[in-house]
Amino acid sequence: MYIVFMGPPGAGKGTQAERVAEELGLEHIAPGDLFRQAVKRGDRLGTEVKAFMEQGVLVPDNITIKVILERLSNQLDGGGVVLDGFPRNYIQAVALDEALEQQNKAIDRVVNILVGQPELVRRLSSRWLCRECQAPYSMDLRETEAVGQCPACSGELYQRPDDNPETVTRRLQVYFAETAPLVDYYRKQKKLVEVEGEGGVEEVTGRIIRALGFDGGHNN
Repeated sequence: MYIVFMGPPGAGKGTQAERVAEELGLEHIAPGDLFRQAVKRGDRLGTEVKAFMEQGVLVPDNITIKVILERLSNQLDGGGVVLDGFPRNYIQAVALDEALEQQNKAIDRVVNILVGQPELVRRLSSRWLCRECQAPYSMDLRETEAVGQCPACSGELYQRPDDNPETVTRRLQVYFAETAPLVDYYRKQKKLVEVEGEGGVEEVTGRIIRALGFDGGHNN
């Protein structure tokens, strides 16, 4: 089974994609994880993507597509996959479908996590990143001061300038404009399931599992 997870920044799609992948015995693949691994290795790809990540801008389509398709082609067991945050636009979706078709495979379901804009702004305004490994954390200023440094690599935690509420609102507008064609693309393929993303983590996971037709649920 090949499942794509979509959702705006702050929707919790990374957390949910990991949980659902584990629940269903699928491999979890996310561009952000692959990019952070490349930065840690310090290879050519890492140097290239680090510049984009430090600026807080999206890695260009051509690089992202190449990295994800190479990762998929290197799957040794040929098992199912949960794709987290890819594709993020129509160009990437078409490239993914074409690559999978060459392997006689296809996306089975696309989970779109829905969260209201006020909640997204609240979540994103409390987001912090590690300056070294770029791992994200969600906490308020007092929690950050208590933690002091990145739990993963002891790097300095910082908040991007564009994680203030005003800039977050503009970023969300850009996201929705960019992904609207993608939502329509998968809806026309009858692969889209939309799930309410507000509530407890386990509660949302249960909704997704049921929406995918598991655990006694039904496809939406």
